[in-house]
Amino acid sequence: MSKVISIINLKGGVGKTTITVGLAEFLVVEKRAKVLVIDLDPQTNSTVSLIGEDEWATRNRNDQTLYQLFKDQIDDTSKFILEDSVVTHCSNLYGGLENLHLLPSSLDFVQIQDRLVNIAHTALIHPVDVLKRSVAHYISNYDYVLIDCPPNLGIVTQNGLNISDFYLIPTIPDHLSTYGIPQIITSVNSFNRKTSSHVQALGIIASMYRSNVTRHQTTIKKLQSKADAEELPRLFETKIPLASKAADATLYEAEGINTLKQKYGSAGSSLYDAFLQLTEEFIYYVGL
Repeated sequence: MSKVISIINLKGGVGKTTITVGLAEFLVVEKRAKVLVIDLDPQTNSTVSLIGEDEWATRNRNDQTLYQLFKDQIDDTSKFILEDSVVTHCSNLYGGLENLHLLPSSLDFVQIQDRLVNIAHTALIHPVDVLKRSVAHYISNYDYVLIDCPPNLGIVTQNGLNISDFYLIPTIPDHLSTYGIPQIITSVNSFNRKTSSHVQALGIIASMYRSNVTRHQTTIKKLQSKADAEELPRLFETKIPLASKAADATLYEAEGINTLKQKYGSAGSSLYDAFLQLTEEFIYYVGL
């Protein structure tokens, strides 16, 4: 049975894409899992990281992105075809990973953000049901579905939550990045009540962590204390370090990349070991 996880933070630039892509690649390579990444973020970072800008541009021109799915519901058209839009053999590892697939996003999402509320009038369905109606029958083909959500709790993010079992919160361990975590939890709880959903908090992951920065250490202690008091979800033991390799790992066009060790650093490097540990911890909480 597939496990669906939405990856959310109200603030951009907190390592959401790095964690989405890294976790997907480690699950496929290290655990032989079959993974679908659904990119709902208009910034398309996960999309470009997994298939490159040229392939994205081609698919965007051919109406093979999630933007077209939502636009169809607004305009009462039917250009989006799910099976044609899922990209297989994603990643620059090994020339593409057979079991890593992607539903790509589009920068054009921005153009229709304000029109999404009209879906109820044109498609006669609730705006948060668009993704569910399209992919619910399909996601059972995967062990894990990772949804890269936009940095807000609007209709697009709610579409992700509507097919999710869990949500995961990556955050830089500082005040500004963690400030919105209680709002995320409150909003998801409200979403659950209003839709009879049961999306559970999987936990918080510290990203871009620097062990020599006092505010990072202080914030980690506060998050752990609140998690222990059940005021916040669990704090993952794994911390994704701030490393140049983390930024490089999101570059699809990087040359000479074939293995996880080439992409994330050799065994024993902080980034490689962190993602390996994160994968194990993730599976422990979610199941395999």
